[in-house]
Amino acid sequence: MHQDAINLTADLITGKEKIPVDVTYASRYSLLVRYPDSRAYGDGARFSKLVIHLTGEDCELGPCRVMSEPNIDGYAGRLVFLEDVYDLENLFLNNRIVKLQNAFVNLPLVLAYKERICKAFKEYTANLTYDLSVYKGLFDSLDLELSAEPESTRESVRRAIIDTEGKKFMRFLDERLKELGGIVGSFNREEHAQHGFYFRKQLWNYILCSPLLKRTNLKPRGYAGDSVMMQMIYANELQGDSTFSKLMHKHPLDHSAARAVRSRRHVIANMARRIREYDTGITDGRLKVLSVASGSAIEIDDILVTAGDCEKYHFALLDQDRQALIEAAECINRIEKKLEAKIKVDYINESVRTMLASPQLKGRWGEFDFIYSMGLFDYLTPRVASAVLRKLFQLLKPGGEMIAGNFHTSNPSKYYMEYWADWVLYHRTEQEFGDLLGNAASAEIDIFFDDTESQMFLHIRKTG
Repeated sequence: MHQDAINLTADLITGKEKIPVDVTYASRYSLLVRYPDSRAYGDGARFSKLVIHLTGEDCELGPCRVMSEPNIDGYAGRLVFLEDVYDLENLFLNNRIVKLQNAFVNLPLVLAYKERICKAFKEYTANLTYDLSVYKGLFDSLDLELSAEPESTRESVRRAIIDTEGKKFMRFLDERLKELGGIVGSFNREEHAQHGFYFRKQLWNYILCSPLLKRTNLKPRGYAGDSVMMQMIYANELQGDSTFSKLMHKHPLDHSAARAVRSRRHVIANMARRIREYDTGITDGRLKVLSVASGSAIEIDDILVTAGDCEKYHFALLDQDRQALIEAAECINRIEKKLEAKIKVDYINESVRTMLASPQLKGRWGEFDFIYSMGLFDYLTPRVASAVLRKLFQLLKPGGEMIAGNFHTSNPSKYYMEYWADWVLYHRTEQEFGDLLGNAASAEIDIFFDDTESQMFLHIRKTG
């Protein structure tokens, strides 16, 4: 926000005196002040309050003082607040008073969280925190020993460390995860949330060492499983600025859930190619395909192997995350350049909510030979998941097929995802997943698992 964007009239109050002033935005937590008359107040002058005259009402802010500083626009100095600290950007743009101290309002409740944590879990978390500090110290010391070596030597030695002591550390993490499952396995959803919050508060510094876990926890796009995080899983590489960071990043990538994410793109590609080969009802020679919550649509690279394949499909990519669709477009562009062919693709930037609220969806998007969604249903409540599935089923052509993925309740990575990654999913049984469509007379349904047996796929064929 530019400091000259908004100028407001105000009064500085000191004792019984009211001093008319002009104020303008200086920074998020300070204002520039100008005295309209000839009066001047020295550096450090204090005032009991500032009353800003906004449209229709006055806004009263607390004790403040002036700090003199050079200014070519005639401002006497910078006004800062001494007790309550105000978010002035919010005040100027939204006419809302937001105090920096508001973050502390719920502090007693947050501190009291630990009283709800069971003793065994507290001991487990404390022991794990200590053990990780020891491991991190050792790996950081080794990095320091290597700091003077040439880059090629440093990387070679680091690789040897990862292949030896690093593998032992990975086994240590595996054992701690098994121990975690034994403690929390009987918790209900609320207890998982409480203990997960406590766990991440204790291990936060170690979680942030992993680029993957850092992203799932900070959620820069508002949700854990965004397309950038998926790209990390697909890449399956050692990432991080230290040996410890690389190991903390790689360990979850080797776990069952990440392997399932990597394998499911091939499940989708194989099914798309099979349907295209055997479906005799395809119009215009192209299989019309809808990907729901498409992300960066990297699986299309597996579907389109030759230039001729590009003429066999018409893709529609649906995602609520506009940036994910931009990444999908970049993926399509790379494939087109590689195969020297054009791909027919539509981009639909809409959410599940807008999709469910649209009564004429078939009229807008048409019908599809193949619909798939790899990860959406993991995030949907049973009621919403059922509504989405029925809506998508309506978009299938007669003879069309749909496949949806969902992690099974037996997913070995469940507690890893929930406690370490703050990545909470709706795990389902085969019965729960199969029941989502309800009694659709024209549907043939079967369920199958991927090679990891942690993720299942609901396969639906529309018979009429």
